Amino acid sequence: MVKYFMTDDRQIHEENSIRSGVWVQMVNPSVAEGQMIADCLNVDIEDVLAALDEEESSRIELQDGYTLILVDIPTVEIRHEKESYSTIPLGIILTADEIVTVCTEDTPVLQAFINNRVKEFSTKKKLRFVYQILYRISVLYQSDLRIIDKMRTEIEERVGNDTQEVDLIALHELESTLVYFATSLRANGVVLDRLTRYKRLEQYPEDKELLGDVIVENKQAIEMTMIYRDIINGTRELMSSVIDNRLNNVMKYLTSITLVMAIPTVISGLYGMNVSEEWMPFANAPFGFFIICLLTLLVCIITMFILRKKKML
Repeated sequence: MVKYFMTDDRQIHEENSIRSGVWVQMVNPSVAEGQMIADCLNVDIEDVLAALDEEESSRIELQDGYTLILVDIPTVEIRHEKESYSTIPLGIILTADEIVTVCTEDTPVLQAFINNRVKEFSTKKKLRFVYQILYRISVLYQSDLRIIDKMRTEIEERVGNDTQEVDLIALHELESTLVYFATSLRANGVVLDRLTRYKRLEQYPEDKELLGDVIVENKQAIEMTMIYRDIINGTRELMSSVIDNRLNNVMKYLTSITLVMAIPTVISGLYGMNVSEEWMPFANAPFGFFIICLLTLLVCIITMFILRKKKML
C-alpha cells in the first residue's frame, strides 16, 4: 500500500501523487509498487524494499541523490497464542524534495503523524521529520518496556503461591524480547551517532537540539532494557528456587511417610517368619495381636513426633 501525505498550515492531508515536499508512506508494498516509487524518485529498488527484510540491520547509507536510513522499531506479534514484542525494520529514504518511509506494518510511530498528534510537524522539513520519527521510536520502546516490566510484576506476584512452569516460560520469552530490544537499540544508537555528523542536508539549531533529545531517549531506553533484563533474570532464578524448594518439600514429606509406613511393615514381616512361637513376644497372649498393633501404632506416633520436631513432616 502506498499513500502520499503533505502538510499545509500544520495540518496533514492526503495527496493523489508525488510532488515536492510530499511524504510517501509505504506499508508492506509489493514489488510493483516499490518499482514504481523507485523509478519515480530515481532510487534503487533494493533500497526501497530493504525494510521488508526482517534480517536487515540498522544503518545509514549515502547514495547518489538520496540517503537511506534503516532503524529497528518495536512491534507486537502473536506468539504461542499470546501477544509478544519483537522488532522490525523501518526504512526512511531522503531525496532532494521527498521523504519515503517503508515498513511491513502500519506502525503507531507513523500513525501519530497521520493523526496530526505531533507538534511542529512538516513534511517539507525532512530532516526534522526524520528526527521526530526517531524520537517517537525511542518513546515507543520505553512504553513497551514499561508494559514488559508490568507483565513481569504480575508473574512475580504469583511467586510462592501459584508458581507454575508456564510462568518460567513466560519470563524466558520476556527476557528474549529484551535481548532483541537491546540489540536493536544499540544499532539505532550507531545510526544516531552518524546522524550527528550528517552534513548533506542543512540542520537548524532546533534540529540539532531535537537530535540530542533523541540520543538521550535512546540511551535511556537502553538503560531501561538492561535494568529490566537483570530484574527478570533475578525473578526467574527466584522462581526456579521456589519450584525446586517445593519439590524438595514434597520429596521430604514422601520420605517421612515412607519411613513411618516402614515400621508396621518390618514388624509384620518379623511376625510372619516361620519360627518357633516361643521366641515371639505376645505370641501366646490372649490379646497379643491387639497389643502388637498398639505397640506398632505407638512406635509410629513417636516416629512422627520426632520427624515433626525435626521439621521433616
